[in-house]
Amino acid sequence: MEDISVFMLINYIFQLLFLMLGAYYFVISVFSFIPKREKKLENIVERDYAIVVAAHNEEKVIENLIYSLKKQHYPKDKYEIFLIADNCTDNTAEVARNAGATVFERTDTQCRGKGFALEWMFDKIYNMERKFDSIVVFDADNLVHFDFLKNINLEHNRGHKVVQGYIDSKNPGDSWISYSYSIAFWSVNKLFQQSRYNLGLGCQLCGTGFSVDLSVLKEIGWGATCLTEDMEFTMKLSLNDIKVSWANDAVVYDEKPLTMSQSWKQRVRWMQGHADVAGRFCMKLFKKSFKERKIAPFDCAIYLLQPLRIITNGMITVMAWVQAIFPESNLVLYGLVPQGIWNVYVIMQFLWLPLVLIVEKKADKKLFIHYFTYMIYSLTWVPITIVGIAKKNKKEWFHTQHTRTISINEME
Repeated sequence: MEDISVFMLINYIFQLLFLMLGAYYFVISVFSFIPKREKKLENIVERDYAIVVAAHNEEKVIENLIYSLKKQHYPKDKYEIFLIADNCTDNTAEVARNAGATVFERTDTQCRGKGFALEWMFDKIYNMERKFDSIVVFDADNLVHFDFLKNINLEHNRGHKVVQGYIDSKNPGDSWISYSYSIAFWSVNKLFQQSRYNLGLGCQLCGTGFSVDLSVLKEIGWGATCLTEDMEFTMKLSLNDIKVSWANDAVVYDEKPLTMSQSWKQRVRWMQGHADVAGRFCMKLFKKSFKERKIAPFDCAIYLLQPLRIITNGMITVMAWVQAIFPESNLVLYGLVPQGIWNVYVIMQFLWLPLVLIVEKKADKKLFIHYFTYMIYSLTWVPITIVGIAKKNKKEWFHTQHTRTISINEME
């Protein structure tokens, strides 16, 4: 009897956490379908951009990225491409120079990782004779839509100091893993980023395809050198009352991992960084929110609880499926939430995301095949999150290999 009581208590806790976090995210996501009234721009100022790419042994893909940047539908004298050849042992620097980038070679075996490389490069840009308005960051494996700078510039002209672009997939059809990543990013773009932009909340930086005013970097500093430097800097911005805006038409194509092994390592690193940032920023953001009565830092703090939501969502999903398959089982879901609600939850798990992807015109025949494997991918977040939290104090950085030599012309 004691075992059943303990199980009931754990069950109730999971259900309560799931209901609170799930309801919050769902209500916010609905606003992604309610368009925001955009400020009409009469005189558009063409700002100067320093484009920064951090690269470690990326000779196979860097040329295609630089080509897509050189072909931007934006005045060529209004931006310059800088590449950081970070601890490279291949021909990345040479390939990038030949493609037209200004290359800076960095060798530092102690402070390894993208965050350190960006901070190193930002300091150099501050002291350059040429003065830029904003810095745009890309990963070496990206391809950039020809209108990216034009659309990012529109958001800056609306008064936003930090702008995140739309992260699309460069290789969704390569494997079930890459397709699962693609579904995840497509849904985040719509349900997470677009909804917060429409509500006037702060969006989240995604590590690539974002632009930051130089004045912001000089004022608060970069200082984001953990395993998830983008998340760390987002929280730092929120504490300084600076919101991340969203440019839905500024598209970046990102290369997704092909195998579960690559995916597992990358996502464990993400969760290590997430847990690290949550430990350092979550309470500060909640305190700021309640003290100053501001919703934006509260929303960022809730986002930092994402690992908790992943674990509870995973556990509830498994229990809901067991309950749906074996309705006579009374030891799975009971007491707190009526059975009918869990049945609706199971149905919504199937229908909500595909409907969103159809609206976003991301649905094709492969979606209906891979959506079931996407559920498997989603459930793997549970052990990955647990491992990431357990290893949050480990700062070891590793390189994800990129090999897909796709050109921007093929994507467009």
